[in-house]
Formats: sequence, C-alpha cells, structure tokens
Amino acid sequence: MACTIAITGKGGTGKTTIAGLIVTGLVAAGRTPVLAVDADPNSCLDEVLGVSARATVGSVREEARERSSSGALSGMARTEWLGLRIAESLVEAEGFDLIAMGRPEGPGCYCYANNVLRDVLARLAVNYPFTVIDNEAGLENLSRRIVRSVDLLVLTGDPSRRGLETVRRLYDLAVEMKISYKKLAIIINRLRNDAVPPDFNILRAAVPADYFLALPENADVAALAERGEGMAALPRANPVAAMMDGFITDVLA
Repeated sequence: MACTIAITGKGGTGKTTIAGLIVTGLVAAGRTPVLAVDADPNSCLDEVLGVSARATVGSVREEARERSSSGALSGMARTEWLGLRIAESLVEAEGFDLIAMGRPEGPGCYCYANNVLRDVLARLAVNYPFTVIDNEAGLENLSRRIVRSVDLLVLTGDPSRRGLETVRRLYDLAVEMKISYKKLAIIINRLRNDAVPPDFNILRAAVPADYFLALPENADVAALAERGEGMAALPRANPVAAMMDGFITDVLA
C-alpha cells in the first residue's frame, strides 16, 4: 500500500534537510522507488538530494497557459501535452524520482498550479510505495488539499522556546483546518549540546503525536549543506542518519 509522508514546519529549521533525510533513509532501507515532491515554491529539495530539477510544474503551467492563449493547445491535445511535459520534468535518480512544483511566474493566484500539482501527484504517486512531500513553511500546501490525506504528517521546529511554540501552534492549526493524517511526528532539529530544553517536555504533553524526535546539531550535516552535497553522502553511522533510520524503522513497523 502506498504511503504519503508530508513535512512542514517553521522556516529555517532544516525542514527540507529532514525531508531529504527521510527520502535517503527510505532508499537506504530498500523501500524504493520513492517519489520526492518539492512542493515549496522556494525549491531546494533537489540540492539536498544531490540532483538538479531543471523544469518545474510551475514553469510547465506557465508554458501551458501561454500556448493555450495563443490557440496552440486545446482539449485532449492540451492534456496530452501537459502529461508529456510533466513526465519530462521528473528527475530520475538512484532509488528515487523527484518532481518540483516551482514558483508560478505569471499573474494570479496559485489555484491553477495547485490543480496541476494535485493531478500530477494523483497520477504519479500510484507508481511509488512512498511519496515524500516537502511543503512550504506552514500549512499552506496541505490546506489547499494538494493531497486529500497523508499517512504521516511531520512537523519540524528548532529547540528555541519560540520554535517549540510554533510547532504547537502548527498542530493547533492542523486540527482547526481539519488536515487529514493517520499519524503525527514532531521532529525538533539542531539540538544544541544534546540537551533537551524543558519546553520540549511541555510540547510533548500538549501535542498527542505518535513520534517525538530530537536531532542534534551535527557538523557533518552542516558541512554537506555548505558544500551543496546531497544527504545521501551522509554515512549511515552518523548520529543524525542513525536516528532518522531508527525513526523510519518505527514508522514502517
């Protein structure tokens, strides 16, 4: 049965790095192929995964709109053309494929781009046992119902009091917006000196998550990011990789 994992949280807390670690962890566990979805308009999941997304759903959307307005596309021809261009936008790598939403470049709202991405995911995801979606900060993509429900919702934050409070507010907002998920994970990133702050236990008491994980600040992860290398280069013995692998094992159990 296909499993959808959606990652979101406070911006600047390593959300995309965590998404990349989940993808590479699934690949390392042999749970392939994985569909990695970069649903953040500020696309960088490709870099975290060590690949390059040259085309995005957003750019295909703009091209389709231009062709339609000029009369070059209509009806079935437009549907076939979109399917072909989206397929060409898929980045194929060892153990995973990646599709990036990108940023709509023309005027207007995200509605059309969302509809295109929703259709793309519905068609692509059935071919993958796991789909991992890196969302923009907050719950915008999920609130637009790009996917109807997720198997695992991951909320990320940092160990600061403000960061932990943001995670709690995101959970409250997910409940208020009736975001549909089967299980919930809270991942606190960049724990300093391996010390869990007192407010972390307050968060655990306030949020009924299925999984809580605190990842330490790690020089190897930071060095890979500085060099622009993918998380696949992180040794599985690295403490962060080992903790994420253990988390993935628990999720798959």
